[in-house]
Amino acid sequence: MESSRARRDRRAHPSRRRPLLRTALATVAVLGATAGGTVYVKAQAHSGTGAVSSSSSATPPASGSGSGKVSVETVAAPEVDHDALLASALKSVTVPGDAAVSAAVLDLDSGDNATYGENAFDTASIVKVDILATLLLQAQDADRHLTTAEKTYATAMIENSDNDSASALWRIIGKAEGLDAANERFGLTDTAGGDDMLWGLTQTTAADQLILLQQVFGDDSELSEASRTYLKGLMGEIAVDQHWGVSAAADGSSWALKNGWLARSTTGLWDINSIGRVTVDGHDCLVAVLSNGNATQTAGISLVEQVAKAAVSAIRDGDASASASASASASASASPSAE
Repeated sequence: MESSRARRDRRAHPSRRRPLLRTALATVAVLGATAGGTVYVKAQAHSGTGAVSSSSSATPPASGSGSGKVSVETVAAPEVDHDALLASALKSVTVPGDAAVSAAVLDLDSGDNATYGENAFDTASIVKVDILATLLLQAQDADRHLTTAEKTYATAMIENSDNDSASALWRIIGKAEGLDAANERFGLTDTAGGDDMLWGLTQTTAADQLILLQQVFGDDSELSEASRTYLKGLMGEIAVDQHWGVSAAADGSSWALKNGWLARSTTGLWDINSIGRVTVDGHDCLVAVLSNGNATQTAGISLVEQVAKAAVSAIRDGDASASASASASASASASPSAE
């Protein structure tokens, strides 16, 4: 989709939002220490013998009547600034010429997430995921199934990125008004539907696309399990010629995605976007990468794939570093001590 309106190229910059603070507490155990932190357990035996510490070393008896009460001291895992890690990882990616890029990533297993860049981008065809999510939500509200025609449009729109099918469903959902209403319920706060039939010029951010992906791939969603399964299934059957984008960060074929590409008539430069779920080292990660100002489609695809790999690497390396630090802290704190 094209518009004659000239839009100023926007350069992404590191997110100023504070990273999500996550405190992992150690699981309580009588002996030993967990990777999440140090566990120090004192259990006064009925016989009046000494307490038992996490290092199995004897300590003087704790005060009390020998009631068998257990006190636990936990040490929180060290905080990791994932936004900073992502920004650092992206320093290794060269953003050429007038191009700009933004990214967001979430590890579904750990809940850790990171965002780089806050500016809005044209969606191009990644909005087709939002269009179908809106249609499914509207169908749920009406307590109905999709019609045969709607299913045909949905399949062609997602798997083959068919524009005519997208336009048909855009009309059915009520164009931008319908999309915006659904997005308010989904939690997308920085996404606005394109004017009239210009659905490809819907404006969005990487952070909003991550929220949309959580609606599709997460459990806490406005969409029913059946709706999520349907949409995920289509995103896992993308046409072979569109096997690029965030899938570059996945282990083998463990991915589901939707790409968007659009040559702007006013500048001749390309919008190249990719959103989806990838599996890396057994972890499911949601990734959204948006870009504009690319000299060619090929250059844009290369940029998006490099950023996707860096984003997943940053979040996974951050998880590994936090785990290693917690283990080291637990080991150090598990040495014999007296009270």
